[in-house]
Amino acid sequence: MPHDPVEAIRTVALVGHGSSGKTMLAEALLRRSGAIAEMGSLERGDTVCDFDPLERDYGHSLASALVHFSLGGIEVKLIDTPGYHDFVGQALAALAAVDTALVVVNAQNGIELSTRRMMAAAAERGLCRILVVNKIDAERVDLPGLVASLREAFGKEVLPINLPADQASRVLDCFFSAEGDADFSSVAEAHQALVDQVVEVDEDLMTRYLEQGEVSPEALHAPLEAALRQGHLIPLCFVSARSGAGVAELLDVLARLAPNPREGNPPLFIKGEAGAFAAEPDPAKHVLAHVFKVVMDPFVGKLGVFRVHQGTVRRDVQLFVGDGKKPFKVGHLLRLQGKRYDEVEHLLPGEFGAVAKIDEIEFDAVLHDSHDEDHIRLQPCTFPEPMQGLAITPKRHGDEQRIGDVLHRLQMEDPCVKVDHDPVTHETVLRGMGELHLRYLLDRMAGTYRLEVQTSTPRVPYRETITRPAEGHHRHKKQTGGAGQFGEVFLRIEPQPRGAGFAFVDAIKGGVIPGQFIQSVEKGVRAALAAGPLSGSPVEDLKVTVYDGKSHSVDSKDVAFQAAGRKAMLEALQAAAPVVLEPVVAIEITAPETRLGDLTADLSGRRGQVSGTETLSQQLVLIRGQVPLSELDGYAGRLKAITAGQGAYALTLSHYDAVPPEVQQRLAAGYKAVHDDD
Repeated sequence: MPHDPVEAIRTVALVGHGSSGKTMLAEALLRRSGAIAEMGSLERGDTVCDFDPLERDYGHSLASALVHFSLGGIEVKLIDTPGYHDFVGQALAALAAVDTALVVVNAQNGIELSTRRMMAAAAERGLCRILVVNKIDAERVDLPGLVASLREAFGKEVLPINLPADQASRVLDCFFSAEGDADFSSVAEAHQALVDQVVEVDEDLMTRYLEQGEVSPEALHAPLEAALRQGHLIPLCFVSARSGAGVAELLDVLARLAPNPREGNPPLFIKGEAGAFAAEPDPAKHVLAHVFKVVMDPFVGKLGVFRVHQGTVRRDVQLFVGDGKKPFKVGHLLRLQGKRYDEVEHLLPGEFGAVAKIDEIEFDAVLHDSHDEDHIRLQPCTFPEPMQGLAITPKRHGDEQRIGDVLHRLQMEDPCVKVDHDPVTHETVLRGMGELHLRYLLDRMAGTYRLEVQTSTPRVPYRETITRPAEGHHRHKKQTGGAGQFGEVFLRIEPQPRGAGFAFVDAIKGGVIPGQFIQSVEKGVRAALAAGPLSGSPVEDLKVTVYDGKSHSVDSKDVAFQAAGRKAMLEALQAAAPVVLEPVVAIEITAPETRLGDLTADLSGRRGQVSGTETLSQQLVLIRGQVPLSELDGYAGRLKAITAGQGAYALTLSHYDAVPPEVQQRLAAGYKAVHDDD
């Protein structure tokens, strides 16, 4: 047992594709460590991690869940995450809180969409990665073929650290031992490959190894940690959560080989303009903690869940949230065990905790105990843009105010939930990662918040941009008997590269527009950009330069220059050959290989392009492509019909591109008709 309590901590996230068995693996680890007396089951709905009533109804995880257990003096802090693409925000957020990602693979299905996504996301954050093949005792399993596929997909760094034996009824260690008969491959060869890989990160050890032919496991510990941090080694473990085979060996890997908070790659914090720095997992230093999860609990209220990266969080201490000037007192310091909240006196670096009923706490906030840590944020996660949406209105009269509050709560809990308010159609659009995600959000609104809504297909989130430079001018002059209004603005606009956004340049000379009114001109310009001339969609990717104008010593005021800037901008937009842009999404489809031709033909009919295909295990094929979002209305039903319910797909925003001329004409005509009616 380590003398330093921080060195005894292991932080781990269970990630991977849906139905790979992560939740049951968490149950098996809890049972084997003695944290629970008996394993729950998904069928009974009594697992520690899937405790939400909706999770029992859906039959799989919908949100991340925190548990902890002890093993021979080692404290494991574990996050079980959802595996389906629709709930990827919960999994990605969990990666910001841990040192190790256990990427769980279903032995029957092999490498799936979320396997690749989580491996890439964990590597991007510099986490130690361990592949865990679950369900090794299932039928129709080709474990040697799966090992070859994993090494082909993720590199020669993937090496078995244990191997199944006796027809997958038990597992043999290959790192600390070189003996035993495995079901396939060789324990001795696996041990040799591991040692060869680990010593490569330490030149002195490699020299000794080449001279002596063997090194002790103790001498391998430090280089093993370095190999894990550098991604030079990705251990591969075998388990069956159902039978318990390999569970004890996985616990041993976590206890003896997984990094503690002092050994893992520390996440980078960013302080204002000073740049990035690494937190120190020292209990004596100032507190730095990161909120990676927010829960709106109907009984305890808003719950901010965080990991301590530096310092010690104690009950009754005062903490600041981000740049907030007013601290809050930690009246109740909580540790989560599934749905259970246990009060604790303090939390060390590496530990997870929670505080309740602190309104200022938001997802991704940094908690600290000194104004020296103001303007600090954690290096942000990259979350996919939610593209699928539903326009919603309350069913009951009088719920108009409540709907805004409920939507805000849903957004706080999930970084991949977005709410748009369309200025043209006045729609409120709830956006998520897919149809399953949206269905869950509607169920949550109805069940938790007792809010019933009506839904409809929303307007596609089009954008507009310009294709050539142009100029605009407007003189705003108003005299009404008292003080008048006067402001005159000359500006030019020019296109910027796609995705560059909006730039405003003040090129006024001689003070012809006083400095205090330049901001007013920009407000007017931005107001004009909110609704473009063709379809009423926001205008983006252009530079606006204000280069001339006039003012009046008495009549010039903020409202006058806002109006002049807006009208000058509208004139310039009309002359700049505007075009409508549509969102193009990257689509990944998994389906039976026999339906490949039908699916690619269907995508082509939707103005889509197939960029590649890949054969997966179990006669499944992965299709990658791009398709305009506007062409995917009703696609879930079409995919279900083509594949007899065996297909699945995931969308992420790729880019915006100009719509075909006939689509632009139709959108412009529809927008004009609405304005004519107004």
